[in-house]
Amino acid sequence: MNAQSSPTTEGGVVVPMSDFWIPKALEALDAARSGQCPPLEFLPMENGRAPRWTERADALSPGSPAQSLHLRPAPKVHTSHRRSGPAVVVRTSGSTGVPKQTLLPWEALEASAEMTADALGGHGQWLLTLQPSYVAGLAVLTRSLVANSEPIPLLEGTTNARLFTEAAERLTGERRYVSLVPTQLQKLLDWVPSSVPPDGTHDRPAENIATSGEAASSAASEDGLTPHTPAEDRGIGERLLAALRRFDAILLGGGPTHPVLFDRARQLGLSVIRTYGMAETCGGCVYDGHPLPDVSITVGAHGRVVISGPMVALGYLDDPELSAEKFGTDPATGHRRFRTDDLGELKTVTTSEVDSIAQVTGAGYSAQIVPALSVTGRADDVIITGGVKVSAQQVRQALEAHPSVREAYVAGVEDAEWGQKVTAAVVLAGASREGNAFDEIDQAVREQLGAPAVPKHYELLGSLPLLPNGKPDRQALLDLLTFGGP
Repeated sequence: MNAQSSPTTEGGVVVPMSDFWIPKALEALDAARSGQCPPLEFLPMENGRAPRWTERADALSPGSPAQSLHLRPAPKVHTSHRRSGPAVVVRTSGSTGVPKQTLLPWEALEASAEMTADALGGHGQWLLTLQPSYVAGLAVLTRSLVANSEPIPLLEGTTNARLFTEAAERLTGERRYVSLVPTQLQKLLDWVPSSVPPDGTHDRPAENIATSGEAASSAASEDGLTPHTPAEDRGIGERLLAALRRFDAILLGGGPTHPVLFDRARQLGLSVIRTYGMAETCGGCVYDGHPLPDVSITVGAHGRVVISGPMVALGYLDDPELSAEKFGTDPATGHRRFRTDDLGELKTVTTSEVDSIAQVTGAGYSAQIVPALSVTGRADDVIITGGVKVSAQQVRQALEAHPSVREAYVAGVEDAEWGQKVTAAVVLAGASREGNAFDEIDQAVREQLGAPAVPKHYELLGSLPLLPNGKPDRQALLDLLTFGGP
């Protein structure tokens, strides 16, 4: 089930999935945290079916089989009791290979939920738009359990303006939150009429984002709605915008957020926060570049980002060697430490320089100085072409900085002449499909990064292929750049 997939239909009418499974999932998660049942794993959704989960007894006793799938309520327990070992098994996205089975103890999940609440100004009610088989969706369930609230699920048709708006309007909590991947927000904002005035609190221009009636009609077709008249589209878009503005925070994670999308969202008065994290840290632990309280970030000699804190996982199931390589203990705090595959730069800024609605200056940081992390790429994204090292991340950023490019993915492909050649899959802006756009793009990359960084091959796509959690499917894109399209 893709995060942007079409909803179930009956007789041509869009039917949202029933949310009967939410109380049962919360009860099962409650039982797992107290040790009343083995650790849980939430499974990838099947089209039109509610999420399912399985008991992973093998996570406690390696070698024993996992228990059968079920949707029955787990026994009610006293939530003050906690198991000390793993409570949940989460598979990493597998965007670069075989997914790893990450072991998350309840203490880490709870710590993540509490630090999220601290950063956002308190616990609240969540709209669940990401599958609980991924850590971002699981985090919504754990935050809800900790807050003693019940989320409203929308796991199909998440970019359908009417379904999203109706689900958001069902929220009753005083504080309301939602986690989205950038693609979801982009497609939702396609519904907002271009004539809607900005909120006025941010000044940078929002270029390159489609907001026309044509874009809304296209979104309607993709999400299972019959295309509407311009007047109907405007009504849907304005109601959607009101629902988006009602959220106290919209967390954007799972991948980088294009600056144009971020600026447009803020201009429209949306409370957006860019998050950074992974399954091994129970989801986002850095908000708008700043680590949350009790989260420590260091950058090693080779630029590798290392994260420590109470929200770090125990390790990987059945992979002791990789666990020993990636996980350890922070000698300064005693918290678990995770060595990521990301490269970054770390600096400090004054609180007056913090540009975020999140409260990131809490316990553990100076009242005037906070760390600021910039993720510059991945340790495995360095391309050596003709003996020159090129960062795929920097090339992607240079491509997406050009007004003709809406999205891009960059990778090195084996080449007899160059060793590796720089290649790129790009999604062009609607008005950039004619003329000498690629000549201009090449020149922009050359001026910023030098001639070796200019892609030697482009694949032009209508959209980037995505994994079910909304992240770019790196393996599919690499295959496309290596072997070409059909």
